[in-house]
Amino acid sequence: MNDTVIRIASYNIRKARGLDQKRRPERTVQVINHLDADIVVLQEADRRLGVRQPAIPRSLIETETDFELVEVSTNNVSLGWHGNAVLVRKSIKINQIEGVDLPGTEPRGAVRIDLGIGEGVSVVATHLGLLRRDRQAQLGAICDVAANSAHTIIAGDFNEWSMTKGLDPLADRFDIQAPGRTFHASRPVAALDRFALSRKLELRNAGVVQTRLARLASDHLPIWSDIAIPTADVIY
Repeated sequence: MNDTVIRIASYNIRKARGLDQKRRPERTVQVINHLDADIVVLQEADRRLGVRQPAIPRSLIETETDFELVEVSTNNVSLGWHGNAVLVRKSIKINQIEGVDLPGTEPRGAVRIDLGIGEGVSVVATHLGLLRRDRQAQLGAICDVAANSAHTIIAGDFNEWSMTKGLDPLADRFDIQAPGRTFHASRPVAALDRFALSRKLELRNAGVVQTRLARLASDHLPIWSDIAIPTADVIY
């Protein structure tokens, strides 16, 4: 049995507003393009108020990237669901898409996409809440959503400052990976952005992007992981 290796990245783009307080979506797209990823999950991809206008124009994604936007919005305006957007290379087959409301004191959500890679893998993109009790309830809900998936990658802004506490609902099924400190981009002190891999997935490599452009484009630094997904044997 061979493995298929993909690169997945996660990036809280802060609605494309950089540390210079300028909203420059073209700069955000530059950072995304330099990730060299197959799948990119974005947090804060839409404005918070009104009809939740996209932080990056759809036309910019279409003309300046090799990605396809996974259609998870229900209003035909936003890029994401509760601000969670997913970009995939156009060669990747998408089998199913689901937007999930998460419990908590503030509106939060997750996006699950089932991809035709290897034996099949589910990617859950999320931005967890500010309170630990909410985050734990949200992770429990995500585990329920992923219960029937053979392989699952959870990716996003986990909002958890501790490296040892707070992610208990994942303990039985997932290995949690924090590639490094990502917040605040100007002086990273916390590993808020993480991946969680179900046990049959193999982490090959991972890191935090710390280029000058990434340090300016958002208050979070992007993370990436190279993950091996089992490929089913083909019997001839």
